[in-house]
Amino acid sequence: MRGEPSCPKCGGRVRAPGLFADSWQCAVHGTVHPLQPVVPPSVEALAVVVRRAHVPVWMPWPLPVGWLFTGVVSAGDDRNGGRATAVACSGPSPLGGPGELLLVAEELGVGLGVRYAGVDGPDPGPLLRVDRSPHAKVHAAGRPTPLWHVEGAPGDRAVFAGEARGLWLWAIVWPERSGLLMYDELVLTDLRDAGAEVDLLPCGALSPRILSP
Repeated sequence: MRGEPSCPKCGGRVRAPGLFADSWQCAVHGTVHPLQPVVPPSVEALAVVVRRAHVPVWMPWPLPVGWLFTGVVSAGDDRNGGRATAVACSGPSPLGGPGELLLVAEELGVGLGVRYAGVDGPDPGPLLRVDRSPHAKVHAAGRPTPLWHVEGAPGDRAVFAGEARGLWLWAIVWPERSGLLMYDELVLTDLRDAGAEVDLLPCGALSPRILSP
């Protein structure tokens, strides 16, 4: 399943640093942090992303009952480390049927979150009505973290965004009605701070949501 790095904003091919540029280049978006190929979910694959990450690797912890870890991906290279991460989890929806949750942490301008959210980017700021009360709250690394609905997202998903640890935090839920999951004040752990209990993380099949934004 290994492939080539791609643009985090559009999925297009990227050109590696070379004689004419010292950074990864997308023909459409210019300089980007390359999105690394997706690999099947495993504790080992997750550990690789965690070690390289310069941003949080958010995971609901503990996972909701019946939920599984179903994928992880990061944007960045070996020289600069991970500048965006996305973790997928799947399980029973609060209203029945299957549900999927994707948590994205990223630096300003990376553009991975807007791609999964299905909105224009590169960042959620202009799409958030922060002058209104937040629509959901999570506890991210022990701190209450407000999240707002992202306007203009496709109708098949519920999209929330806010800031945690000074970086963008996206929560994208399929199907849209499974957004009720976000009203339970999920507890999110940055897996860079987690201990050996991560070795017991239950893994499921690779989520198609993380494979094909």
